[in-house]
Amino acid sequence: MSTEFFTPILDIPKIHERARLAYYSGKTKSIAFRKEQLVQVGYLLKDNEQRFIDALKHDLGRPSQETVFFDFSPVYGEVRMAYENVEKWVKTYRADFNLNFFAMGPKMRAEPKGTVLIIAPFNFPVFLVLSPLVGAIAAGNAAVMKPSEQTPAFSALLAELVPQYLDPELYHVINGGIPEMTKTLELEWNHRNGRVARIIAQAAARHLTPLTLEVSCVGKNPVVVDPKCDITMTARRLLWGRFSNAGQICLSPEYVLVPEGFQDTLVEAMKEVYHSFYPEGPEKSDSFSRIVSEAHATRIKRLIDETNGTIVFGGQANVSQRYVAPTLVKDVKGDDVLMQEEIFGPVLPLVPVKSIDDAIAFINARENPLAVYVFSVDKEFQNKVFDNTESGAAVANETVISCGDGYYTGKHMFDEFTHLRVSIDNPAWVDKVALGFRYPPYKPSKQMQALSPALPSRPNKPQSSAIAGKRWGFWLAFAVIGAAGLMLIRSG
Repeated sequence: MSTEFFTPILDIPKIHERARLAYYSGKTKSIAFRKEQLVQVGYLLKDNEQRFIDALKHDLGRPSQETVFFDFSPVYGEVRMAYENVEKWVKTYRADFNLNFFAMGPKMRAEPKGTVLIIAPFNFPVFLVLSPLVGAIAAGNAAVMKPSEQTPAFSALLAELVPQYLDPELYHVINGGIPEMTKTLELEWNHRNGRVARIIAQAAARHLTPLTLEVSCVGKNPVVVDPKCDITMTARRLLWGRFSNAGQICLSPEYVLVPEGFQDTLVEAMKEVYHSFYPEGPEKSDSFSRIVSEAHATRIKRLIDETNGTIVFGGQANVSQRYVAPTLVKDVKGDDVLMQEEIFGPVLPLVPVKSIDDAIAFINARENPLAVYVFSVDKEFQNKVFDNTESGAAVANETVISCGDGYYTGKHMFDEFTHLRVSIDNPAWVDKVALGFRYPPYKPSKQMQALSPALPSRPNKPQSSAIAGKRWGFWLAFAVIGAAGLMLIRSG
């Protein structure tokens, strides 16, 4: 791998300091400035679409249609959403009404965290860099991006374009491998966003840095198939979800739990779909991606070679070309090598089960997946699976495509890059009416007792109306006096 585009290690602390000083200049406090930078993110991509398509073709063998669908479209949506809503997101708002504190006028406001670090994986590099960047900019942060060293063409292009389109003091790109990443993680950031969870979490803990991890579940996403499903649709969506981006998608279906008596029917439908997807074979097709590196191709080939399941189609691999054929394997058992780790490649195991209950037990015997998929037109069947399993997402009759929501997008991403700052303004009359007891010398106070609400009644025991009545009587009087105090202040 060429390292010509790597950032010199000695420059990394300087980049961090530049971004930090730029943040403290106060430039990002302007909402107009944030909106200008958000638009520039969109045009960074729009003006250079073909260059990004070419870069991802080089890095991933990616068909252009997959790049537009998985990478470009979501980013444009994020830019538009943030641009249209950032003024609403940053508005100060009143805290929920609370009798104990209403007189102090408590308010909440979303404030930026500071200088943030965005670490992206290789599989959807445009989306997984620029979507968090949109959130960071909308929130008012400075941001440093660290794309994957496994996508060199994309990473070099990003480093070239960011200073041309965005504020060169606030927004930066660091490129490199393990040494550069190690140096980057040594520095103190106000927030981190990334996918290499354990390494990043350990580094963040040293500085008590808040962080967002792309996934907190394991990527072995199960599919449960009901024999009463739409068989053609099921086969198409399963193979599309597994073979898009050569299976290098965290939300890809990892294995299919299918009733024993229905497996062969599903296999035949999948064979027809496979031939319709790649009429001249996948190796010659311009609609099939490549594995990101020879090392990953070698790992996937080993899994195929060692499986005890029956290969229905595929199974070929050309490691030097980073090619692994779309592969379907049936009669896979729970202890098979294909079930021991996330495949993250174009290999789909079929695991026969006796019943829906066995399928649920199979899922629950493993770590919680990122998604559970169900193919069925029967709502009771869907609900039985979803209600008795746990996962990041529960999706019926689809794969990969979710609701487009979550901590990685829209307002949720904005929230990840901000903290809520509370403010109060407590008038002097509150001490005279309610909180004067807090000053020494201490003595018994009915007002202090009234601050504590009555607990809900014990089970099977009626609530004491006397206690509740005393508390509400006190606060009613407090509210009346408080309102009078406010009127006096305004009239004065």
